[in-house]
Amino acid sequence: MSQPENEDRQSEEQRQQAEAEGSAGASARGFAAMDNEKQRQIASKGGAAVSRNREYMAAIGKKGGERVSQNREHMAAIGKKGGERVSQNREHMASIGRKGGEAVSQDREHMSRIGRKGGES
Repeated sequence: MSQPENEDRQSEEQRQQAEAEGSAGASARGFAAMDNEKQRQIASKGGAAVSRNREYMAAIGKKGGERVSQNREHMAAIGKKGGERVSQNREHMASIGRKGGEAVSQDREHMSRIGRKGGES
């Protein structure tokens, strides 16, 4: 077999393999050809660069939050799921209750108002 025929045969086999893998004959180059770890390193640099501009990121987040929060049914469903999930963890709920109780009991004026109301009834 001559050199050009051998190269044609190899390239045809590579094309068929690429199609079988779903890349429709395109050869993997650049970013796509890199191993996953190298891709992650490069992508994280981009993420770090973008996140340095905190005002810009805050504006993006605010826009998204405003957009989502306009759908009250959607927000209620999210809140309900979160509440159900959190309330299943009894230790966590007890911890929240203790923190709240400690914070309220340090407000002596508030506690005295509660006591007076209890004494009136």
